[in-house]
Amino acid sequence: MRSINFVSFLTVQGFFIGCVFSILKAHTAEGILVYTLLITAFFYLFSHFIISFFLRYSPVRQEFFPKMRHEKDLDYYANEISKREKIAENSLDFLQKLEEKYTTKTQTRGRS
Repeated sequence: MRSINFVSFLTVQGFFIGCVFSILKAHTAEGILVYTLLITAFFYLFSHFIISFFLRYSPVRQEFFPKMRHEKDLDYYANEISKREKIAENSLDFLQKLEEKYTTKTQTRGRS
């Protein structure tokens, strides 16, 4: 999870927790607003605190993503799927023609 997404997630969680807590504890509209803002700000600062410790004490390394090999593999798989779809379509066409052939034979036999 990217750090900005983590900050956003915890801030939104703090907002909702602040809303619930302020509705339960505050008796005026100003109290609801103050409690909600304080709890949201606490969660915002807490998320930055967590991220700073995570980045400080965990080895963050950049990994190489082999984009060209990945795209080559995906192209290969797409071509294989296209080939199999053509085979399936040809088989379906063959079966439909075969079915038409035998249904017309049985219909002509039944009339004679």
